[in-house]
Amino acid sequence: MNTFELDPLQVRHAFGRAARGYERHDALQREVQARLLERLDYYEGSPELVVDVGSGTGRGTAALRKRWRKARVIAMDIALPMLRAARRHAGLLNPFARVCADARALPLPDQSVDVLHANLCVQWCGPPQPLFEEFARVLKPGGFLAASSLGPDTLKELRAAWAEADDMHPHVSAFLDIHDLGDAAFAAGLREPVLDVDRIVTRYDAPRDLLHELKGLGVTNADAQRVKGLTGKARFARMLQAYEQTRRDGKISATWEVVELHAWGAAAFIPRRRPGTRGRAAFPPELLRKP
Repeated sequence: MNTFELDPLQVRHAFGRAARGYERHDALQREVQARLLERLDYYEGSPELVVDVGSGTGRGTAALRKRWRKARVIAMDIALPMLRAARRHAGLLNPFARVCADARALPLPDQSVDVLHANLCVQWCGPPQPLFEEFARVLKPGGFLAASSLGPDTLKELRAAWAEADDMHPHVSAFLDIHDLGDAAFAAGLREPVLDVDRIVTRYDAPRDLLHELKGLGVTNADAQRVKGLTGKARFARMLQAYEQTRRDGKISATWEVVELHAWGAAAFIPRRRPGTRGRAAFPPELLRKP
């Protein structure tokens, strides 16, 4: 597992700054959103409470509200400016609540949520197991989780270009592998996790166009070990030159590895594997019944 340390304040600030113009750059997010909404077809119930974690400007939240008219739908995001921008999607005919909260500490009671939706926010929440444990805590037994995350091949071209310009410090955030996410979901007690991975390639006239899009999306280098000063002009120019060497058919490319996951809320009691138990489950003795 990649163990880089996430800087949550950097994440919050980057998305806060991007909120006003976010929807001018979110074509990828909308594509992944459409795929994630298809996974909701597996859930056949009539939810009472639906929560969109990492809701951003609320496009996905509005789609959830339209899908389940009778449900209470909540948009949650760590960046308050994103929730302010989401107001435009929460009209009188399509209302939803907006709550500023950290996905790792949801202000929700245990086993209170029927459907949890988290589009491309998992990668900004640090180690996945505590996050999935929080998801498992708030999901009702039989509740449904649909989530997506960025995988390690995301922005591999930009990462390689920066490595040629500066091999001492990270300039692109690291992202978790599908196996890390699957293991974390299972260890957290989520039932029957199913994961798929896909790669989407976007093309640009120049590297600066990609960088402009990343800034507009709030996609930031959130590694706590990143260099926090200004990048030197010479180093930045070397990165651009290295990226230019990848140009094909007049365009430069950027790869986005997208991991999609769905899983079910556990029963009231969740057997957990403990480190070093080699598959043995720990459970309270009162669950043992005499024949």
